[in-house]
Amino acid sequence: MQNPDTPRGWVFLLPTLFIAVAHAGDTRTVSQPVPPQPCQVLHANGTADSTQNIQHALDTCGSGKAVHLSPTVDHPRFYSGPLTLPSGVSLWVDNGAFLFAIANPSRYDTGHHTCGTLDASGKGCNPFIWIKNAVGSGIYGQGTIDGQGNATMIGKSKTWWQLATDAKNKHQKQNAPRLIQIDNSKNITLYQITLKNSPNFHIASNKTNGLTLWAITINTPASARNTDGVDPMGSTNVTLARSNISTGDDNVAIKAGNAASSHISILNNHFGFGHGMSIGSEVNQGVSDVTVSTLTLNGTTNGLRIKSDPSRGGLVSGVTYDNVCMENVKHPIVLDTHYDSTASGSLIPEFRDITFNNVRVLTAGSFSIEGYSNTKPISVRFNNLHIKKGSVWHEKYAIIQGKAQEDATGSCE
Repeated sequence: MQNPDTPRGWVFLLPTLFIAVAHAGDTRTVSQPVPPQPCQVLHANGTADSTQNIQHALDTCGSGKAVHLSPTVDHPRFYSGPLTLPSGVSLWVDNGAFLFAIANPSRYDTGHHTCGTLDASGKGCNPFIWIKNAVGSGIYGQGTIDGQGNATMIGKSKTWWQLATDAKNKHQKQNAPRLIQIDNSKNITLYQITLKNSPNFHIASNKTNGLTLWAITINTPASARNTDGVDPMGSTNVTLARSNISTGDDNVAIKAGNAASSHISILNNHFGFGHGMSIGSEVNQGVSDVTVSTLTLNGTTNGLRIKSDPSRGGLVSGVTYDNVCMENVKHPIVLDTHYDSTASGSLIPEFRDITFNNVRVLTAGSFSIEGYSNTKPISVRFNNLHIKKGSVWHEKYAIIQGKAQEDATGSCE
């Protein structure tokens, strides 16, 4: 075991690390998506409920094509309840068009009349856009999908986000819809779309193989609780590239509660406010082969974080962070096996083969690397880690190879 006073001077050869970067992450060859051809164009009609029109167009669209939502001079907005994308069919939101999720809990309810309320499970709502058992579907366009998390719920006196705050204060869970949910699907694409104001997570995938998120924007206030940006859950072959994410919770959170997550690439992205680039907290089925490369974080509370505890822990391995720059980040690196200090159980977190390569932290912060025990230490490697003088380190049950240099200068831009 190594403590904060022990020298760390190991040096690793760059070619070996670059080979690891090249072969970890998404196993697919991923390139800039090509949008599908339209099957039908729908024009915005103001405040009218467009759910039936949009869903009918999606259901009758041919495979490999997309329904276009187009603004008019007088009406750029569409309002809709929950939508389902059929297999092979995509939704395109034109530049200048806005698709708003109607803030009516009864429209999303799963059948137990709990959507828009608090309880112990938080599973009472279906998502706004559901991609389920689909192959080759997607969401495209330079328009905006707005979840209206800041809108007062119909029949209620609170917004979705106020409900989330109540859940925190009352130690319960809010029943609020996710903006986009992708389940048991293959080769799904989101391209150029802007997402904002989700009542809950913005994008969540579950047991999905092949997910490309390219040049998307997520922009939701930092005060909006539980509004994760992108959450790959039990998914494999995922690429998030050339995107900007600012939100009220994790910018990205890779999870493995119901199935393993593996072969994930986070490439050439910018994160603003939020809780950072996270893995966990549910990792009990295992997370492996993750590459985070060319990432800028400015204003996140956490930077690069892996979090879990004995109630939902498992093995996290083969994670490489390469060419990362952080500025105004309170906790630049956090590896935490006691995320919930009150949690108990036999699912012990184990983090190993974690590599930080070419990382710059331009403002002083608090670094924490805390393994579970002598028999379950965290194993990490630092190569070209440059931090700001005045930073604070917390280490426990950690095997650390390499050394941080207190010489970070310049700007992330």
